[in-house]
Amino acid sequence: MLITSAQNSKIKLVNRLRSKRGRQSEGRFVIDYERDLRRALQMGYKLDLLLYCADLIDMPSYMCPNTHGVSPALFHQVSYRDNPDGIIAVMRCVPRRELHDLELSDFGPYFLALVGLHVPGNIGALLRSADAAGINTIMMVDIALDLYNPNIIRSSTGACFRDNIFQLSNRDALGFLKACEWKFPIAAADVAGERTLYEADFSRVSVIALGSEDNGLPSDWKSAADQIVRIPMQGTICDSLNVSVSGALFMYELQRQRRRD
Repeated sequence: MLITSAQNSKIKLVNRLRSKRGRQSEGRFVIDYERDLRRALQMGYKLDLLLYCADLIDMPSYMCPNTHGVSPALFHQVSYRDNPDGIIAVMRCVPRRELHDLELSDFGPYFLALVGLHVPGNIGALLRSADAAGINTIMMVDIALDLYNPNIIRSSTGACFRDNIFQLSNRDALGFLKACEWKFPIAAADVAGERTLYEADFSRVSVIALGSEDNGLPSDWKSAADQIVRIPMQGTICDSLNVSVSGALFMYELQRQRRRD
C-alpha cells in the first residue's frame, strides 16, 4: 500500500527520529542515502523499516519485510536531503563498546581525540578522514551530539557506523590515557604550538588531539600533551583552518612520518 498521509505512523516515526531525544527513546535512527545504508549493513546494523519513492528509484537494492512505497510529495517532505535518492531507512541502534574493556590489540597504534566539538559536519568529516588515514580508535570527548545525527552520517559517508568510536567525558578520556599502562604520547593541535606540523616528531605520537574552532583544546589537554603543534600559516588574514581540514593534515602527516620511518 502506498503511503500518502503525513499522519501515517511510519512517517511519524521517521519524524521523531530526526531528533536526538527521539533516537534515544526509540533506539533507532534514520539513513537517507543508499550508500550509507549499504555501509551500515556491512557494519552489522539491522534494517527495521524501509520507505522508498518509485519516482526516484525503481526498487531499492536492500529490502526488508517492512518495506513501503511513499508518494513523491510526501517523500520529499519527510526526507532530510534536498535531493533524495529515493530511500529512507530506519535502523536499529547497536550497543557501543566501552573503552576500558578493550585490549591493546583492539586499539592499534593510533588514536584521534575530538574534544568539545559541536558542528556535526566537522565531526563527520573527521571520522571519514580518520577511516581513510587508518586511525584505529576515535575518542569523542565532551561531545553532546550522538553519532546518528543525520549530518554526521552524511558527512562521515558511513564511517560513523564503525565500532571504533567511543563517547567519553573529558575526565574519563584523560584519565584513561594517563593511567593506561601503554602510555600513549599525545600531539595537541593548537594555533600557538611551539613547533610546526613539519617540525613535529610523529614517530612517537599515538594520539592526535583536536579542540573546537572557537575554544580550542582545554588547558588540561595541552598540559597532558607531549607536543603542542601548529599548522604553519603563510597568508595575511587567516590564522587557522577548519578543524576537519586541520585534523586531516595531522593524520596524514603522522602516517607520512610513520611510513618513512
